[in-house]
Amino acid sequence: MSSVESVQRPPATSRGGKAAQPVGAITASRTRSRHVYWLPLATLIIGLLVTGALVLVSQSQYESNQKHLLNLRVRDAAALLGESLPATAVTMSAAVEQANFTNGSIPRFQRLVAPAVGTRPNQFESLSLWKVGALDQGPLVVVGSPPKLNAVPARASAILAAASRSPTLDVVGLLQAPNPRIGYAYANPTESGGYIVYAERPLPANRRSSLQSTNQFAGLDYAIYLGTKQTPQALLVTDRARLPLPSPSDTQTVPFGNTHLTLVMAPRVSLAGALPKNLPWIITVLGAFLSIAAAFMTLRLTQRRRGAEELAGRLEVTAEENQRLYAEQRGIAQTLQHALLPDRLPQIPGIQASARYEAGEEGVEIGGDWYDLIELDGRRLLLVVGDVSGHGLRAATTMAELRYAIRAYAAQGDDPAEILTKISKLVDVSESGQLATVLCAGVDMEARQLSITSAGHLPPLLLSNGDSRYLEADVGLPIGVQEGTVYRSTTVTVPPEATVVAFTDGLVETRGDSLDRRLEQLRAAAPSHDQGLPELLGSLVSEMTNGRSQDDIAIVGVRWTS
Repeated sequence: MSSVESVQRPPATSRGGKAAQPVGAITASRTRSRHVYWLPLATLIIGLLVTGALVLVSQSQYESNQKHLLNLRVRDAAALLGESLPATAVTMSAAVEQANFTNGSIPRFQRLVAPAVGTRPNQFESLSLWKVGALDQGPLVVVGSPPKLNAVPARASAILAAASRSPTLDVVGLLQAPNPRIGYAYANPTESGGYIVYAERPLPANRRSSLQSTNQFAGLDYAIYLGTKQTPQALLVTDRARLPLPSPSDTQTVPFGNTHLTLVMAPRVSLAGALPKNLPWIITVLGAFLSIAAAFMTLRLTQRRRGAEELAGRLEVTAEENQRLYAEQRGIAQTLQHALLPDRLPQIPGIQASARYEAGEEGVEIGGDWYDLIELDGRRLLLVVGDVSGHGLRAATTMAELRYAIRAYAAQGDDPAEILTKISKLVDVSESGQLATVLCAGVDMEARQLSITSAGHLPPLLLSNGDSRYLEADVGLPIGVQEGTVYRSTTVTVPPEATVVAFTDGLVETRGDSLDRRLEQLRAAAPSHDQGLPELLGSLVSEMTNGRSQDDIAIVGVRWTS
């Protein structure tokens, strides 16, 4: 057998002894090398663009919130300024009425207004009585220092003459240095002319004030002008050495007697908080870092395709493991939830009781819904249904605290209204961020009565003789909104063999649907189920949720058997 041997030429070598590569292979290698950087570069550019967009959005949102909060603060401060005028008008109107009644008795006038004149805050520096028709003769009496208006007799007569024509408070700005004041003139004209009371309050010579001591002005720079124009000549007080106030600022005009006060305010600090203010910088730094890291990772993944395929395989295994852990964690949460609920319900002669708890499908954390039935004295029960806001360990802890506190207060003989009043002191939403709605109902088997007390909870449903209706009762604030809230009970007598069903909002609340419509749907569906109490509760849960509840549900029912 013959064979043909092929003779191969040895590869060409360069001068250094290494094998020389073909020119086409070198070009293709360089092209692939350049292509490796395209996707990382695109990732970096997209990351930086997204970061820039997020920075713009966060900055815009911060500025919008800052303006909104500033507007609210300016309104509060303007309301405070407006409240100062009635007190001034009361003092002056009383003095005018007395002068008209006593025909301008100077001793009585002095005794009446003396407490309002002095150097303490909110006191007048000068308060004087004038006779209508004799204004050019000057004041009849002055309590305190001489009015600054006397320095300009012609202006004084004109101002007071104008004030004497209507029973309104006229405000006069005497803002010239070195002793600026603000004047008030009030008259209640009579057939014989009557009297005018004129008062002046001092202003700081440099227009600087200490209104920052009030909550409405804290953390804000401000300037208050008499009238609607923001001019140096109309300035009353400010806390800044230089005006105008920096941007952003907000302005509010307040009616003030026969004129207006213009309030301009600008924040010295971030009204929305430090985090929103610094968020654009945080996003910039974090976004740039993540973009660079993403580009680097993309480069690594592109260079190591095989490693990426292996990683994808491991991710698939990890996903299966996460699914298993999710199911396990969900089972633990449900077990813990049921451990915090009563393991059995009390049964007393003449009453049948049943309850169900359904965990929502969204999330794996333990919820804050609970129910309880507490036997009181062999013929009475205390029915409790509650819902703590939020999920997780904190919600479960608050739920357990409220549940056992209710049991403790019930054991010492407190009625439902007293119980809710006492537990309102256990939760404070401003501290814990949580609140709870609770329904407590005392059930009297022999009298067939319910004593219902509600802390912001949905009303219970009454079923009787094929009909259904919600039991109306006074609804108080949810637990945690206001410490020491006093709750009131409503007593309802139910027909024989009636059924009462109480529930949490998970039974009726659905995204995209109104609560009123869902409550009506539950009311209409309940009489159609002529079943035992446990089966009735199960049917209501199944029908209202279509077998899938988005939120946790606690439902409990009580039925009179005679």
